[in-house]
Amino acid sequence: MITRIRATTLEAVQGDITTCNVDAIVNAANNHLWMGAGVAGAIKRQGGQVIEDEAVCQGPIPVGEAVVTGGGRLKARYVIHAAAMGQDLVTNAELIRQATIASLRNAAALGLTSIALPALGTGVGGFPVDEAAHVMIEATCTMLHNTPQTSLQQVVFVLFTPDARQAFEQALAKVSQ
Repeated sequence: MITRIRATTLEAVQGDITTCNVDAIVNAANNHLWMGAGVAGAIKRQGGQVIEDEAVCQGPIPVGEAVVTGGGRLKARYVIHAAAMGQDLVTNAELIRQATIASLRNAAALGLTSIALPALGTGVGGFPVDEAAHVMIEATCTMLHNTPQTSLQQVVFVLFTPDARQAFEQALAKVSQ
């Protein structure tokens, strides 16, 4: 399902975020920006240690904020590290909302046209996927509605499992009505 907010398309797909052909991918990060397992581990394996080295030099950051690094060996030129949790690996809806908006703002500030986001906080953070989908889609729509001029033309939510993809598609369907 594809939804359009102004000139930006939103879409949910199942796949590997590290292989996305977009300007930037988002890392589901902790606020110290070290890259362990899950999405962060996959990004580090595919893109190289240089991504974590560059990220850690910018941390720690407040939970809910995001920083940008190069993409290393990834197709994406940039990785946006969205701190949806602290070192305790605990998150909530408000932190996920803030991290989503911070990621989109960073992409727009760089003049990027496309970005791919995972389901923030749903791995080691343990946040329910259906709630994360609702929060992230709502935050994205709010940001796009409140930003009349944005370079973002494509926002892709890249989910690892069919259930996660379905949750994001359902959240997108609600905003399309």
